[in-house]
Amino acid sequence: MTVRVLGIETSCDETAVAVVENGSIILSNIIASQIELHAAYGGVFPELASRAHVEAIVPAATRALEQAHLDWGDLDALAVTYGPGLPGSLLVGLNFAKGVALARGLPLVPVNHLEGHIYAHWLITGAEGASPGSLVFPLLVLIVSGGHSELVLVREHGDYTYLGGTLDDAAGEAFDKVARMLDLGYPGGPAIEQAARQGNPRAHLFPRAWLPGSYDFSFSGLKTAVMRTLRQYNGPRPPRFIADMAASFQAAVVEVLAEKTAQAAREFDVTAVLLSGGVSANTALRQATRARLNIPVYTPPLILCTDNAAMIAAAGTYRYQAGVRAGWELDIDPGLRLV
Repeated sequence: MTVRVLGIETSCDETAVAVVENGSIILSNIIASQIELHAAYGGVFPELASRAHVEAIVPAATRALEQAHLDWGDLDALAVTYGPGLPGSLLVGLNFAKGVALARGLPLVPVNHLEGHIYAHWLITGAEGASPGSLVFPLLVLIVSGGHSELVLVREHGDYTYLGGTLDDAAGEAFDKVARMLDLGYPGGPAIEQAARQGNPRAHLFPRAWLPGSYDFSFSGLKTAVMRTLRQYNGPRPPRFIADMAASFQAAVVEVLAEKTAQAAREFDVTAVLLSGGVSANTALRQATRARLNIPVYTPPLILCTDNAAMIAAAGTYRYQAGVRAGWELDIDPGLRLV
């Protein structure tokens, strides 16, 4: 039986709509980016983001159906992100989904944004990721993005155990803030990675917050160390200095993420590690994690690392098949947790 689900993702600054078949085949994946809109602020400006979603959501949905060569009547369900995320942004996607579901008589499936990042690995891409049939539970997922840094053990579909997460800044947030300090632009992750390629990761011995006995993370102290180093440096900043700062900062983040992920993978005897979220696009993180483990470490293609609706449709398909449905009272939950 073929199941086609349209996914809607508006948790932050990407207006995304996609159609996925049987939880793995991407029929369309439309992403309206707001990067240029927010670049002047060095980060996402929430009110501008929500207004941009209002303008982009209908065209994105129209294009997603056209690209999939389908009409609303060919869909089995709508899956929508209802949290976590920016309140105004979430409201646009959820209210649009409710309106369409009511008008078209389609089931509405609520999806946690973090669960979506996990299910990006169930999409058939032919890239570095796994094929859906090769994923065998239990699995360990490292979700690293602008708002989240979490280690999650997945024993079965929908069976999640939270192992640890950030106590302050998420990894992606730290990348953005340090990129602003170094005048590298937005988004910070790709900018830091590019600058770091020309730098020495041992030029500055920035601290690692290991937090022994836990799988938690902390990056605020590292961010402060970068700021203090910059204040101590008088005069113009040559490109080599910026490159060394970027490389040293990146090395500190990557070492902690990779080492704690490897420790958890060994402790819980998982079959594979899934790297998810925007920071999982970082080449150094991918390499460092693989170097520490002798089990597969899977990463989605870059387009599925950052926020997208294909992952929401994939997660929504599994929830739909499990009988999950939302009523019209469904509301956004900006602080929603996975477990």
